[in-house]
Amino acid sequence: MAAAKISITLNSQKTSTGLQIVLQYCKPVVDCSVQNGNSLCLELGKIKLQDEALVAKYVARMAKGKGVNLLGATLEGASEVDHWVSFSSQLMRNMSEMGRNMKSLDDSLKSRSYLVEDCISLADIMVWSTLKDSAKWKNVASKIGCDHLNRWFNHLSNIQQFKQVSPSSTDQRSQNKKASGGGKKKDVGKFIQLPGASEGNVVTRFPPEAGGYLHIGHAKAALLNNFYKVEFKGKLIMRFDDTNPAKEKVDFEEAILQDVDRLGIKPDIFTFTSDHFELIMQHVERLMQQGHVYADDTDLETMRNQRENRQPSTHRNNNVEKNMEMWTEMKKGSVFGKSCCLRAKIDHASVNGCLRDPVVYRCKAEPHPRHGDKYKVYPTYDFACPIVDSVEGVTHALRTTEYHDRDEQYYWFIEKMAIRKPYIWEYSRLNLQNTVLSKRKLTWFVENKVVSGWDDPRMPTVRGVLRRGMTVQGLKDFIVSQGSSKSNVMMEWDKLWSFNKKVIDPVAPRFTALVSKSIVPVHVVDGKEVSAEANKHPKNPAVGKKEVWYGPNVLIEREDAEHFVVGTDVTFINWGNITITDIIRDDVTDKIVKVVGKLNLENRDYKKTHKVTWLADVSRSKPIRVECIHFDHIITKAILDKEDDFKNFINYDSKKTIEMVGDSCLKDVKEDDIIQLQRKGYYRCDKPARTSIYTCKMEPIVLIYIPDGHSKEMPQSGVKGDKKQAATTSSGSSNKKKQESCGAPVGDGEELFNQVTAQGDLVRKLKSEKADKAKVGEAVKELLKLKGEYKQASGKDYKPGAAPKKEPHKVTSSGNSKLKKLTRRR
Repeated sequence: MAAAKISITLNSQKTSTGLQIVLQYCKPVVDCSVQNGNSLCLELGKIKLQDEALVAKYVARMAKGKGVNLLGATLEGASEVDHWVSFSSQLMRNMSEMGRNMKSLDDSLKSRSYLVEDCISLADIMVWSTLKDSAKWKNVASKIGCDHLNRWFNHLSNIQQFKQVSPSSTDQRSQNKKASGGGKKKDVGKFIQLPGASEGNVVTRFPPEAGGYLHIGHAKAALLNNFYKVEFKGKLIMRFDDTNPAKEKVDFEEAILQDVDRLGIKPDIFTFTSDHFELIMQHVERLMQQGHVYADDTDLETMRNQRENRQPSTHRNNNVEKNMEMWTEMKKGSVFGKSCCLRAKIDHASVNGCLRDPVVYRCKAEPHPRHGDKYKVYPTYDFACPIVDSVEGVTHALRTTEYHDRDEQYYWFIEKMAIRKPYIWEYSRLNLQNTVLSKRKLTWFVENKVVSGWDDPRMPTVRGVLRRGMTVQGLKDFIVSQGSSKSNVMMEWDKLWSFNKKVIDPVAPRFTALVSKSIVPVHVVDGKEVSAEANKHPKNPAVGKKEVWYGPNVLIEREDAEHFVVGTDVTFINWGNITITDIIRDDVTDKIVKVVGKLNLENRDYKKTHKVTWLADVSRSKPIRVECIHFDHIITKAILDKEDDFKNFINYDSKKTIEMVGDSCLKDVKEDDIIQLQRKGYYRCDKPARTSIYTCKMEPIVLIYIPDGHSKEMPQSGVKGDKKQAATTSSGSSNKKKQESCGAPVGDGEELFNQVTAQGDLVRKLKSEKADKAKVGEAVKELLKLKGEYKQASGKDYKPGAAPKKEPHKVTSSGNSKLKKLTRRR
């Protein structure tokens, strides 16, 4: 009788290396699935094993007799194993006893290669892992002299199964500390150790459908598969899923290959699912002969109703001859054949909808991009995928959690076809607020001219986010920070852009640009027209130098000029202090039209002075025209509900262009260069400045604003205080508009906070009670919705225990004076 399959839940960051090594040894002969969770647990009926030693022993017992014996060959050996397993739990527990325990261990290894008998056992694994997971033992061993212990430890460390385990928590902390330069914690997610993975023997695959451009969700999939390929020195297969000729286009294939290259991913093998069409047809015909697949000509609506009501099809019990006859018509592409499909005979009454006799083959009249009209029938992705994964040698199929219900179907096909079984590993889908990732919806934006194309900076496509200024390294760092977690969360774009800022800030050259409509001339009476070299980056000389011009006529922005006071010094950044001697205003509008000042460079006290950016208006280096484009979210609602029509939440005013004038050296900036305009933000050069062949005049440089993960509103010109005030006002009005468009009530933050808290408690309760997955999913969805409404109402993320404060009553001037008097009396 076949042994029952076991499922172990563990936390790879907390579970000792011992259990992980046992799984390495036993996985080939024990039907065992490993899932990541908060704590270790092995359920055996009504019993839950949560002790690592007990779980390790249970797995080892299942492997015994199947060629893997970790429990001792004799009764005496088994007793010794039990002794050492118990000893391992006490080895490092008491500091006063540690030296004596290690000396005893060293004595036992004087004439032995292993602790029990003449081969590796659970005793070696558990004792070695206890030492591995502690940084203290080597110091103690060096003091008391444990040569035999060191020999044994080093010998085991070089065995393949021991080398494959994840670093211990102690080692991991040490690595993180080194990587971050000592004190700072590195923002790296937890990557789960792939079960059964070993160096040089991991094969992953990235299988996009060539029916559109890659979006940022695809980028996560590609980068995650590539991460494990690099981590295990394995291979990555780039496979085009071309099972639906109606959606396939060669142009999309070329675009996807370009995007993969942009991401810095170098696949080892390139394939197409259609390379295996003949083999897939052989498999489906064999399954038909075995009674596992049947032909069905039930119309689509009836089939849908039957599946929803868990009713069998009238063709479910067709004989083989009838099925083959209908299959022949399908392959011909006849009128009758086009009305048929092939379905897997799994379980029409299953609670899992994916198992209710899914379609595995259907007719398609469109010609295939690679095979033309050779085929009239095509396999579904769900049927073709396990076959091609198996044939191409994929060891670990990484899929998002939305495919979880299809995993059982995947393994059913594998089992019935008796082919090699890859391991499915799940990770969370990348969900971003104010964003749709549906191919159909993104196509609508393009076809209806809401955006300029698939590379529009507002689009969540790979080429769209890269055009907006996202760097490949920033995107990689963000994906790495997510790790291979299975937790589905709705991320804000700010998180992604903050990772990008860490990449660009140290290397982005600094330039100056001023808003054209806000320019005010300054006459520096004793200024001379001269130039000097300055670093492009104040902290990174390697970025290079630029020419800075000084002169009697310079330009500033009106928002800065409004803060000038005659007789005071103003600091002109990268020049020095200038004393303001006169401020001239328009008689009608009262706006400042000119400022006069004189150099006061000897005064180097810049602590209390007003700081301004400026440009010299000199004949030998005239400022050039600059167009800065700022984009907002194209979807106004943070989290769209299932019943929401995305077309009702489109921001048709999401693009703003600001005319500026900038440094003359901006003419040397090339396309795709990323720069920083001082006190404005980071920008990517979308179109460099160049002389028009028609007008012979210099065309403006076009820059696209790159969000930095902090300021959600477009940066304003002027001083910092004004910027903060403007941003607050703008943000407030923006939030109000969003609340109105989303139907979220304004000012109900406290009530929403309580609703979020209550819903969070409900989710935790459902999970602890192991409620139905669909019920938990609905509760989580409602929780995310409430969090989104809370943020729209309060302007900030929900944090447990941080309830919004009630608005204080306004105090009148008389009341305020009374309050002061009371305060003095106290």
